[in-house]
Amino acid sequence: MKELSRFLYGGDYNPDQWPEDTWSQDIEVFKKADINSASINIFSWALLEPEEGKYDFSKLDKIVEELSENNFDIVMATSTAAMPAWMFKKYPDVARVDYQGRRHKFGQRHNFCPNSINYQRLAKHLVEKIVQRYYKNPHIAVWHVNNEYGGNCYCENCQKEFRIWLKNRYQTLDNLNKAWNNNVWSHTIYNWDEIVVPNELGDAWGNEVSETIVPGLSIDYLRFQSEKLQDLFNMEKTIIKKYDPEALVTTNFHSLPNKMIDYQKWAKDQDIISYDSYPAYNAPNYLPAFLYDLMRSLKHQPFMLMESTPSQVNWQSYSPLKHPGQMQATEFQAVAHGANTVQFFQLKQAVGGSEKYHGAVIGHSQRTDTRVFKEVADLGKKLKKVGPKILHTNNESKVGIIFDWSNFWSYEYVDGISQDFNYMSEILDYYRQFYERNIPVDIIGVDDNFDRYNLIVAPVLYMVKPGLDKKINKYVKKGGRFITTFMSGMVNESDNIYIGGYPGPLKEVTGIWVEESDAVIPNQKITASFDKAELQCGLICDLIHPISAKVLARYSSEFYAGTPAVTVNDYGKGKAWYIGSKFKHGSLSRIMDYILTTCRIQSLANSSLEITCRKDMSGKKYYFVLNMSNEAQMLPDKFLNYKDIITDSLPTKKVKPWQVLILN
Repeated sequence: MKELSRFLYGGDYNPDQWPEDTWSQDIEVFKKADINSASINIFSWALLEPEEGKYDFSKLDKIVEELSENNFDIVMATSTAAMPAWMFKKYPDVARVDYQGRRHKFGQRHNFCPNSINYQRLAKHLVEKIVQRYYKNPHIAVWHVNNEYGGNCYCENCQKEFRIWLKNRYQTLDNLNKAWNNNVWSHTIYNWDEIVVPNELGDAWGNEVSETIVPGLSIDYLRFQSEKLQDLFNMEKTIIKKYDPEALVTTNFHSLPNKMIDYQKWAKDQDIISYDSYPAYNAPNYLPAFLYDLMRSLKHQPFMLMESTPSQVNWQSYSPLKHPGQMQATEFQAVAHGANTVQFFQLKQAVGGSEKYHGAVIGHSQRTDTRVFKEVADLGKKLKKVGPKILHTNNESKVGIIFDWSNFWSYEYVDGISQDFNYMSEILDYYRQFYERNIPVDIIGVDDNFDRYNLIVAPVLYMVKPGLDKKINKYVKKGGRFITTFMSGMVNESDNIYIGGYPGPLKEVTGIWVEESDAVIPNQKITASFDKAELQCGLICDLIHPISAKVLARYSSEFYAGTPAVTVNDYGKGKAWYIGSKFKHGSLSRIMDYILTTCRIQSLANSSLEITCRKDMSGKKYYFVLNMSNEAQMLPDKFLNYKDIITDSLPTKKVKPWQVLILN
């Protein structure tokens, strides 16, 4: 399989929106910024196929030729994410039906039904034509399938295919009724055609689109839709590989993360992971860092930063300007966590449409003496210099945090106890602990190899599928360290409770059982004592009974004062900690200090700077030091004798606001 031959710097370019005589001027401007790549043809279906079966590649031919002659690497998209108007008019079934039962009309994008035979047929024909025409072009570095997959459809075609999918999964109706616990509310299914997709007029429940009073149905439908969209991706990938078996093929992942798509299952079909990153102005620095670590961990290899912004976005509620140097620091943050490209949306700012105020390399002024362009050019110069050194490096971690899409879905479908359950929030509580200590972390799935880690953290491991408990037990017995929390080990893969006390199949490794859980009401103060310190609890307080575990912290208020809040269990050669409440950040830090000391987990440096490390095959290390703030910070003494490969000089003690160092 091909690899990226150089560090890509570029982004989305839409020359078809501009007169042809401006293209060469644009490319000269890009060259001034050391931009070496362009993503093209992402939303061009209507231009390429103005009516069914009639194709016109004349404009795309000229674009490809212009970029190729200027030695640009091309990220070639397949244009299947936005359908032309004639398709809706001629084949209404291509449009999605929403949760309310309404079939959508022409407009927007990402609105195709994954089970529409007409959409599949027309997309297949278009991709075949594109690939046949361009696959021999050596400047195409990556094939970009569709764009930002996501969203569900609830049409009759989907309902028909869902029934087939369920037959394959459960084989018999008895198995399905048992999995969905359909004796509740007289929901027993006696014929496959009685199964109805989630919808607002049926079993709708709560505020979550697709949530029903049958959690097994809700979760299975999300699995089904994710798989059917994945089938579409693979349909296009198969066409590309037929002509160029060595091609790099990807699609861009997005969101926080995308709740409709199981990225861990999709990862096996991606030749390289690509990701669109748009942190909000008020997002904590550890949030994009977490998402970059998640993207890198999907295949345990570097990823593509497919989209980001050089300045503002058009769709957030507030999009203030980035401070001088901030853009560069945020782009290098992605590189530090494993990105081998920096790409913007967009290279040239549109004059119309909803994204005309989305920032770009070439802004509406079309000048190169602007602050944004100067910063883009400065970043390009630095990436051109350091790119060859870091292209073949990777990040290494001895800590894995489990993030699992089935848990993501099921945990937020919990009815009762508290309305404030938020899977990302619970995961980020623990990621932040490592981020602030500069301890490298992988964000892993339940099917990953646990043996590569000294410590695995599994916050709210609510759903434990068959065999996972044995995998965890084996890992800890052999000497692994394991942390889990409240709301773990509760249900099986169909969202049915494990009988015998919580945390179900994790009772053995944790050495406890949980009798019940108290919901902490907003502004209610509940405390726990740990090593003579008072800790603040929140969200949930588990009432824990130790079996073989030792008590580390006890509640010090409410009627369960004196009962365990945090425990540790020696299991084989390893240890397992159970944390029974959502402790406030400072309180959780005290607990984690103790656990990390016990586990002998080492920090890269004790600093308020963000410090990560990428290492090449020879063992050479590159330390990325980022000041992600408006205030100067002090560089740890251990790095003062390192060389900054950006400036080819020794660093100073004081790191300026938004400054980036790459130390070797």
